[in-house]
Amino acid sequence: MPEGDTAWLVSSRLHEALVDQTISRCDLRVPSAAQASLIGATVVGVSPRGKHILLRARFPTPRTGPGAISPTKNWTLHSHLRMDGEWHLYRDGSKWRGGPGHWIRAVVGSPTWTAVGYRLGMLDLLPTAAEDRVVGHLGPDPLGEHYDAIAARRNLITDPQRPVGEALLDQRNVAGFGTNFVSEACFVAGFSPLTPVADGVAEQVLSVAERMIRANRGRAIRVTTGRARPGEAAWVHGRRTCLRCGSVLAHAEVGIPPTQRSIAWCPRCQD
Repeated sequence: MPEGDTAWLVSSRLHEALVDQTISRCDLRVPSAAQASLIGATVVGVSPRGKHILLRARFPTPRTGPGAISPTKNWTLHSHLRMDGEWHLYRDGSKWRGGPGHWIRAVVGSPTWTAVGYRLGMLDLLPTAAEDRVVGHLGPDPLGEHYDAIAARRNLITDPQRPVGEALLDQRNVAGFGTNFVSEACFVAGFSPLTPVADGVAEQVLSVAERMIRANRGRAIRVTTGRARPGEAAWVHGRRTCLRCGSVLAHAEVGIPPTQRSIAWCPRCQD
């Protein structure tokens, strides 16, 4: 499941392929940007922000487009993978193999590489100066260059009785964690995801989650146990039984309907 480490890896691959390249092909297949184009702009970078991906491009002269208050040279193509989204890279002239055409939401190409976004959960084109419209609500990003760990911990304990699993999944507190990292971090820290964040619980679980997501930065296959063998990469996430003790796992619903999520936990290993 795409989480912050996935967004980091996808962004780094897109950046490596497209940075400093002039966009020669652009097809944005969403209503809000269907008439817009980045052809002629130069890609200046691709960066992750939590689970979001920001492709920034610059035109030689100011242009207008969706969301523009005034003409600007700098534009951002914002995407979010959600559950099923993917960005694929293809060499010029190679066959696209990411799925049927109706899955495609974006095509951004240079003379060398073409990036194709399949089943993207979100896609927006907006002035770079207005990026806060789509990512301004996010808390500190553990994979960001200027991560503020103190602010992240402060955000988590704003409501001391809030379940730690719910607080960590709230992207306004800290950006990038999904059910995989939250369930695995709660397991390693020894707390049920339903444990209130008070009394140092949030700090302990966040410390583990930070280490986990950083260790998986740049990895295609996520590993939270230190063992990459099939069936041993996770303690509880995606499993029926606990990898450590073999107990049948419980599943806790965390969050507020209709956005609640199910997180696995071990009733024997976690308080």
